Amino acid sequence: MESKFNWGLLSTAKINHALIKPLNASKRTRLLAVASRSQSSADRYAREWKIPRAYGSYEALLADSDIDVVYNSLPNHLHAEWTIKALRAGKHVLCEKPLALSISEVDAMAAAANETGKVLAEAFMYRHHAQTLKVKEIVDSGILGRLQLIKSAFTFTLTREGNFRFVKEMGGGSIWDVGCYPISFSRMIVGEEPIEVFGWQVEGPGGGDESFIGQMRFANGVHAQFDSGFKSPSRSFVEIVGTDAVLKIPNPFKPGIKNELVLLHGGSEKLLKVGGTELYLGEVEDLCDAILFGKPSRVSLQDSRGNIAAILAFIESARRRTPISI
Repeated sequence: MESKFNWGLLSTAKINHALIKPLNASKRTRLLAVASRSQSSADRYAREWKIPRAYGSYEALLADSDIDVVYNSLPNHLHAEWTIKALRAGKHVLCEKPLALSISEVDAMAAAANETGKVLAEAFMYRHHAQTLKVKEIVDSGILGRLQLIKSAFTFTLTREGNFRFVKEMGGGSIWDVGCYPISFSRMIVGEEPIEVFGWQVEGPGGGDESFIGQMRFANGVHAQFDSGFKSPSRSFVEIVGTDAVLKIPNPFKPGIKNELVLLHGGSEKLLKVGGTELYLGEVEDLCDAILFGKPSRVSLQDSRGNIAAILAFIESARRRTPISI
């Protein structure tokens, strides 16, 4: 390559901090611009992070012909609208999870990507990490035997009252924010979509759940259980149970440079060390590969659609207090 892909940040959200480092580290990307709802906010952010261009509106960033890729880190309910606008403005898009809040939104986003010939991917960073690839390799090797159960959790204490993560109309609720990870992880491990889900939730003051407990049943007999929440201590784990062995992943969703898996097999415990790179670099390089070489993203739009369908079924199950078939 003689030049780098120029990236623009669509918002000044806190999650941007995680992507700025890999954008500056990659040999194929350049962080060129940031947009906010006001010029003063954009200017401050650009100065702080040494970003060359600052725009006081999202439309202005999309009008910049030098921008090749947009990172959409807006609140959940704005993902579909501004991703479609970015695609139609001729930009590739990395959209923060969850990709959208309805199946119709996902389909509209996929249609826009297809019509414009631009790449769209959901930013599930853990899916690109070496630890995740190793876990899938171990499961697929058959050493665990026939899969039976996947147990997982992702919780933390959210103290910022008034945060959009509490507001139902903005795509708030722990299942959208962190529950989407164990749902995604379980679906990836099983390699198919659940046929039935059952969910319970504790509703928060903004209408979204502040804790969610769910179960999935797959056609091949595998079951998955998870909980997510904003009012519990920080917890993050996955346990995969087979007929012959158990694999434990202590840090499944935010793995780092040095990681350990625990394999319980034949009455003994074995620690498996797995190296890794900077967590968010994988999704940046994955998008670059898709743009340059037409390589399919590890998180396909069909995969994203399946995750959204499962989340929506869980929410409906909790509302109706009954299992939901997918």
